[in-house]
This record gives sequence, structure tokens and C-alpha cells, in this order.
Amino acid sequence: MARVGGHGLARVAVVVRAGAAPLWWLGVFAAGVGVLVPGLTGRRIGVLAGAASFIVATAVVAYVRRKRYTALTRSAARAGKHDVLQDRAVAVRNWRRGHRWWLLLAFVAALGSAFAVPAVGGMLLAGCGAGLRLKAAWLGRRERAENALLWVRVDWLDRRGGRPAGKAVKGYRSTGIAAGDAAPGGARRRTAALV
Repeated sequence: MARVGGHGLARVAVVVRAGAAPLWWLGVFAAGVGVLVPGLTGRRIGVLAGAASFIVATAVVAYVRRKRYTALTRSAARAGKHDVLQDRAVAVRNWRRGHRWWLLLAFVAALGSAFAVPAVGGMLLAGCGAGLRLKAAWLGRRERAENALLWVRVDWLDRRGGRPAGKAVKGYRSTGIAAGDAAPGGARRRTAALV
């Protein structure tokens, strides 16, 4: 059902996936530096604790709020002809700009924690990034199964460009699978090679 006036729409999976790469790489770097520091517990305990924190963080981030995403997906309305689809690069840039200070603080905290328990903070960050990637992949599988891409109104995202399943979000919009410049799951769409 078309809405008069239209709205700016961002891909749900793109917003979810936007934090995956920075969290992963900052976490890997912090864990690598953390392994060089013996810490209070020693490297062996730190790496084992880090591996456990990576697994837990990945699972928690990947599965949290899935019921909310599922409910919003089921009630998705068709996007109207006046709705404006936001480019993938714009959604990613908005998320990363809005979260840059949080990312910096998390990175500094991960480095600092290495003096107590080596590598744990970095592996926790990397686990959060991996969890976001898994959640975006899960959304991509839903999009493929329903042959429709999911979009959220930009003005319903928080001021940092995130929370596509937050309280402010009242519903999703859907388009055909070929709409926009991102593939199901939020990755860059691979264009067909010219013959």
C-alpha cells in the first residue's frame, strides 16, 4: 500500500551488518596486541578466556531480538513508489559515524583489559562483530526465502543510525529482491560481468 509523501528507507540487513567489520578488525587487532602482554593471569588463561568470550558474544549478538525481527518481517508492508531507497554506502557511513566514539572507547577498553587478562577484550569485540555478521546472514536467508528485501524508515533509526529493531520501529517495508544496491544479507551486490 503506497503512502503519500514517501520516506527514506534503509536496508535492515545493511544497518545490522554495518558494525560487523569495524568490531571484528578492532577486536582482532586488540587481541593480537593483548597476547603480547603477559597480564595478571598469564597468556594461556587469557587466550582460553578470550576464546570463551568470543563464542558467547557471537551467540548472544547473533540471536538477541530475533523474535522482534521476525515479527517486524511478518508485518512488512510493500514500499510505496514515493519511498526513497537509501544507498548501502550511506547507511554504513551513517552507522559508523554515529558509533565512532563508542568503537574507539571499546577498542581502548579492550587494549587496557589486556593488562589484566590478555586478549579477552579484543576477542569479545571480535565476537560481537562475528555475531552481527551472522545476524545479517540470517536476515539475508529470510529475504531470499520470501523473495523480498526488508527496509526500515530512516527516521525510525536512532540518532546514531542504528537499532533497526528498536522500540521506535513500528514496521518494515519490503521491495523486490533486485531493489537497491545491496544483496540479501546486506553485502555489496555483485554486478553481472559485461560480455
